[in-house]
Amino acid sequence: MTATHPPSGSVFLVEDEVMIRMMIADMVEELGYTIAAEAGDVDEATKLAQCIWFDIAILDINVKGRMITPVAAAIKARNRPFIFVTGYGATGLPDEYRDHTVLHKPFQLETLAHTISATIRSYRSEQ
Repeated sequence: MTATHPPSGSVFLVEDEVMIRMMIADMVEELGYTIAAEAGDVDEATKLAQCIWFDIAILDINVKGRMITPVAAAIKARNRPFIFVTGYGATGLPDEYRDHTVLHKPFQLETLAHTISATIRSYRSEQ
């Protein structure tokens, strides 16, 4: 029997609904990751995206009625991977990010684990 090691790394989480953000943060930590930072609005998230270190970001598409585009652009400029989450489906995704991974709310722990892992693997293979 081979022992498996839990994943490690840090996650930047942007979600405006406090209870959902807490639930996702708990799931992320249960998977073995740490939360590098959390934000509940686009302006705060944009500032954090420019200065904190994280391995991957999880971004709600619509944050308090604003599109997450400025945050995604800041993360993309730093060449960091990210995942979008939404309850609205892929139709709410900004055109310039149609090729990015979208996780539909609500999601299960296993789906989140697979999505994070696949996104990080894909990012690393492109480097």
